[in-house]
Amino acid sequence: GKLPIIGVNTYIDPKTLKEGYEPPRIELARASQDEKQSQLKNLKNYQEKNSSVVEKQLEHLRQTALSGRNIFEALMETARYCSLGQMTHALYEVGGKYRRSI
Repeated sequence: GKLPIIGVNTYIDPKTLKEGYEPPRIELARASQDEKQSQLKNLKNYQEKNSSVVEKQLEHLRQTALSGRNIFEALMETARYCSLGQMTHALYEVGGKYRRSI
């Protein structure tokens, strides 16, 4: 095809490769302790608010994955009630950990 094959965070457009080329440096932004604590509090509140339906939603996600069906719709519905961590853990239980081959 016309599109280049891109590796895991390693692709550099050959057109930009010239002697002395340096990739741009990107400054990382860090959250303050207050921001971190606020997000953790929000997560806890979200999980508590939805605690009555979490297991039902996660079980539906697990069963969808185990049946071999497309899990996108189940993920979108589950995300209304469960955190990304909860969904990741549920999928790990039924499918194992993803390991990319590099």
